[in-house]
Amino acid sequence: MGTQRDAGPVAAGSAAHANGTRRLLIGGRLVEAERTYPSLNPATGKVIGHAPDAAPAQAEAAVAAARRAFDTTAWPTDVDLRVRCLEQLYDALVEHKEELRELTIADTGSPRIVTHGAGLDEPLEIVRYYAGLLREHSFTEDLGENEVRGRRNRRWVEKEAAGVVAAITAYNYPNQLALAKLAPALAAGCTVVLKGAPDTPLVTLALAELIAEHTDIPAGVVNVLTSAGAATGEVLTTHPDVDVVTFTGSTATGRKIMAAASGTVKRVFLELGGKSAMVVLDDADLDLTAMAAAFTICSHAGQGCAITSRLLVQRGQHDAMVERVAAQLAGVRYGDPRDANTYMGPLISERQREKVDGMVRRAVEGGAKLVTGGEKVDPGFFYTPTLLSGVDPDSEIAQEEVFGPVLAVIPYDDEDDAVRIANNSAYGLSGAVHSASEARAIAVARRIRTGTLSINGGNYFAPDVPFGGFKQSGIGREMGVAGLDEFLERKAFATIVP
Repeated sequence: MGTQRDAGPVAAGSAAHANGTRRLLIGGRLVEAERTYPSLNPATGKVIGHAPDAAPAQAEAAVAAARRAFDTTAWPTDVDLRVRCLEQLYDALVEHKEELRELTIADTGSPRIVTHGAGLDEPLEIVRYYAGLLREHSFTEDLGENEVRGRRNRRWVEKEAAGVVAAITAYNYPNQLALAKLAPALAAGCTVVLKGAPDTPLVTLALAELIAEHTDIPAGVVNVLTSAGAATGEVLTTHPDVDVVTFTGSTATGRKIMAAASGTVKRVFLELGGKSAMVVLDDADLDLTAMAAAFTICSHAGQGCAITSRLLVQRGQHDAMVERVAAQLAGVRYGDPRDANTYMGPLISERQREKVDGMVRRAVEGGAKLVTGGEKVDPGFFYTPTLLSGVDPDSEIAQEEVFGPVLAVIPYDDEDDAVRIANNSAYGLSGAVHSASEARAIAVARRIRTGTLSINGGNYFAPDVPFGGFKQSGIGREMGVAGLDEFLERKAFATIVP
């Protein structure tokens, strides 16, 4: 592990105060909150900046601003304005990308290598994708004519903005999660109140600064909040002037949001937890799949909802696969996330590290074998890459989301048993199948009830690919045309043909 040094200065836009405190964006203005709270660098445990702790009254003000902008401005109907503003936002993000990179590394503990992918660079392309899609997307569908009681009717459907959107994000990939909600909502003509995750507020507030200072997005169309507690989020999920809630986070919180939103019958989009399985068929290359399994579980220290945290291996190959994965994990470099050679950074907080460690200890007490890892490393919130073998598919470690670098190896008897174990989960977000035969791998993948699947290492994650899950992994899809549809209402028309 590399030496932990001081985190260094946090990149600050022109709207950040000299003391490092950033501001909320409400009604087109960057404003302060009465209270602030510290944001810690998870690689060092040191404070790197302060975020405004928005009060419920400020959440109310943000909703009112979004409602006013939706009801009184041309934003919902002016497609050209929306295209221009999305292109301006994309240009601003690209221009300030390196500042955002350093801030993302410091605020999230994400290794530099991750920011060159899903941590930063790839999410920026979501904005450009929706600007391009908006240029060519038809908001009208012609249904042709029909005859009813002797009269001809011309029918069509128009798609219009759903209204005010409350977008609530998780801590692990704040750039990806914010832009995957914000870009399609804006493209659809909605107005937005974006609430950043309490653990990684600075990145989301930097986005607010770029919107306020570098785009023509009208006042109130985008509002950005951060808060340390739950009260602000409760305002957003229950407010009668909010039409859509889109949330990424834990399934437990997702259930609460569904219940809260039911009082006003809001449209709710949920991207929740996962316990995805990587199925290694008996003809797969064990060396390649061992490498894939090891480096996937260590990506961003396992803090990804779609990460394959269950490794399903044919019983006769179990020990050979465990040996190979352990060897690969031994080569994973973890430490200072600023170092370009670091592959794995820390967990987000000591609270999360305690949760991960507790689950590992309970797994061992329940009969799983700790092959490697299971250790805390200081300073910061590091946890060593961890491998558990001989895991019971019904145990806690195989059923509950860990959100840490912990891989559970589960033996199966035959192909049908592998599919049964893969589907033995309340979740259904992602998964992977490896086989020497692509046709065989695809056939097995089609039997697994998840929203996304990788075949022999294929990468499905891109702005034009819908992302979301089955079962308790959520409702709806982000990105792609499906992501735009989440923020549109359909209105049917009919007129008499003369």
